Amino acid sequence: MSLWQIIQRLLPFVQPYRRLVVSTLLLTLVGSLAAQVNPFVLRYTVDTVQGLLNKGLGLAQGWQMLIWVSTVLLAKELLNTGITFGQKYYGEKIRISVSGALAEAAVSKILGYQLGFFSEGENQTGRLQTRIDRGVESLMKLVQNFFIDILPLFANASVALVVMFLANKWVGLVATSILPVYFWLSYRQADRLNGTRRMLRSLREEKNHGLISIIDSIVVIKSFVREAYESHKQFAVQNRLEDAQLQTRKTNFRYDGLKSFFEQIGVVAIIVLTAYLVLAGQMSIGAIMFHVLLFNNVSAPIRQLHRIYDEMNEALTYAEGFFAILDADDQTERPGPLRPAHLYGRFELRHVNFTYPSGTAALHDVSLTIEAGKTTALVGLSGAGKSTIINLLCEFYRPDNGGVFLDGQPLSEYDTPALRQQIGLVLQKNHIFKGTIEENIRYGNFNATQAEIEAAARQAYFHDQILDLPKGYLSDAQQLLGGQQQRIAIARLFLKNPPIIFLDEPTASLDAIATEQIKNSLDAIKQGRTVVIISHSLAQIVDSDCIYVMKKGEAVESGTHHELYEKRGTYREIFDASARSLNIEKLAKTMADDGDEVLDTAL
Repeated sequence: MSLWQIIQRLLPFVQPYRRLVVSTLLLTLVGSLAAQVNPFVLRYTVDTVQGLLNKGLGLAQGWQMLIWVSTVLLAKELLNTGITFGQKYYGEKIRISVSGALAEAAVSKILGYQLGFFSEGENQTGRLQTRIDRGVESLMKLVQNFFIDILPLFANASVALVVMFLANKWVGLVATSILPVYFWLSYRQADRLNGTRRMLRSLREEKNHGLISIIDSIVVIKSFVREAYESHKQFAVQNRLEDAQLQTRKTNFRYDGLKSFFEQIGVVAIIVLTAYLVLAGQMSIGAIMFHVLLFNNVSAPIRQLHRIYDEMNEALTYAEGFFAILDADDQTERPGPLRPAHLYGRFELRHVNFTYPSGTAALHDVSLTIEAGKTTALVGLSGAGKSTIINLLCEFYRPDNGGVFLDGQPLSEYDTPALRQQIGLVLQKNHIFKGTIEENIRYGNFNATQAEIEAAARQAYFHDQILDLPKGYLSDAQQLLGGQQQRIAIARLFLKNPPIIFLDEPTASLDAIATEQIKNSLDAIKQGRTVVIISHSLAQIVDSDCIYVMKKGEAVESGTHHELYEKRGTYREIFDASARSLNIEKLAKTMADDGDEVLDTAL
């Protein structure tokens, strides 16, 4: 993106604060006029002193002039102090306000995107975080530079240049001739850095994502003793980043040196020309200092831009990535018009095909029916497409082709928030938010009372464990063990109390006793609800009303447990393998022997 394009994109965010902008501009105009006082006063002072000396007069005749000059300069400085404060205060207020608006816009957009947006390689957690944080920060530096630094400087330069032309057109032409050279060099500088800026952004995102990945994977890294390997990967990215940064600095130093050189040529040219005009009798001695000070006001943006040019490059570097997040409209969830007060929960998939944004084909011509008020199980090996079906039923993704229907209506026609409000979802690994146990359970229903929260925890067989903690329900939820966190997720489900429930390995991280307890609770909440369950646990699926067997993205079998077992197909293979893995024969023999002992004792 060019600087002008960035400014155009920022305008909608700045527009609500247009009164502040106008106030800043007015202060800038007054300040630019006040900045020209010094050259006029200095010319007047030098010419007056020279006139007094030529007449043989001294301090006695010049003290009134000194008082007048001192008064004018002091008044100007007092005025300038107020103007500068106003410019900086209003500029900072604009910067802070726009910063908040940009961050809010990014968060709103991200919350409104489909899951497919986050599946793309460029939108991984670390990359998005870097793009948003650095994007807002750099754009705010641009706003600050514009309203606090650049705008006042260029206003001063413009007024000073007009005054120079009015005083002497030849001096004005000399001053003006330097500016095109400077701006041409700046254009060439930006053009040379165009590709490097994108490389810097990509490398910084890669570095940040790599660091987050290390933290998330630290247990695996240490268990395989791969510290040196991960360190080498990070150092390789760091070295590439340093090379790109050094190349950027090298280019900046080269062009900044050239711009400083031409600026000094302008100063020399002004001094030589004004001295010539003084000697030719066309200008007073005070006019030399007058024009040098005015040219200083003209060249001030050149010197200041050397300082803020890197910050502008930062904005150019990250603005493109930041606004790309705001512009991903094709990823936005678009809710339909249907907002039913109650859903029966009859789902149909008709010839559905689906491929993830990564290119992984997950479903192939899948057709199945989930009856309302009944429990349907999805069975299959890992990667068979079971979780993908739940993702489609939740409207997290939409199929490539085919149709998904709910109660006879296309799922895409439903208002998405209203739909999900009536769906309860428990995953194999559920996210626990930063906060207390109470706050995490209350996430299922913000209006729940403390008694309702405790009742939900009891249903999840978690209440007693919570009371054993030092802070009880006020304990930090993220410090709990995996099984305890899973109980929080299940308690959320009980608190939400939805008519439709999706369970994706809900007891995978629980021990045998906890699994039995949770199964009993889930069996109770299943009554009269539409339930879809994914589980490798036989106990979770054998009593389902209907079981669909998935294999390589296709629904290959369907029926009850006994029907599928008698078919001796894929389900029978999975069931027998599960039984062998549980060593069912030995368990059954143990239970039989225990039963015989009980019988003998009774006899």
